[in-house]
Amino acid sequence: MRHGKKVNHLGRTASHRKAMLANMASSLILHKRITTTLAKAKALRTYVEPIITKSKSDTTHSRRTVFAYLQDKEVVTILFREIAEKVATRPGGYTRIIKLNNRAGDNAEMALIELVDYNTVYGKDVEVKEEKKTTRRGKSKTAAAPKAKEAKAETAEEVAPEATTEEAPATEEPKGE
Repeated sequence: MRHGKKVNHLGRTASHRKAMLANMASSLILHKRITTTLAKAKALRTYVEPIITKSKSDTTHSRRTVFAYLQDKEVVTILFREIAEKVATRPGGYTRIIKLNNRAGDNAEMALIELVDYNTVYGKDVEVKEEKKTTRRGKSKTAAAPKAKEAKAETAEEVAPEATTEEAPATEEPKGE
């Protein structure tokens, strides 16, 4: 029975899994988002979130503890300087997993895992820019819109008298017969 065995082994030995998660955590800290399989993303989340929590307290002991996991000085420096400042007030939940389309080669479920405070797509800080829509002739629609309304008004005045003189007989087809 599997009581209390929640670790996803990912089809690897313990040493391979440890090295893979450390490398993926380093890549996530460096690049702020990575694309991987869904199972690896979920395993990485449980691996990297306690490390980010540890980085909130900048002490020699916490730096050495994090270095024991990551084994990369530059990544530890980035984690304690940049990322720790951004997540200082956040009480956990530092990563976001977004499901992507399945991989073409083996149909594996893919996901994008990113640091929440470093997103560029979601949030309030993103402003939607309204692009100028142009017609085929290259004029903007805002400039062409008043002229088009005037032209429609002129044609409506010309068509209106003709419509009143020619009345077409109304033909209704009975429904259901």
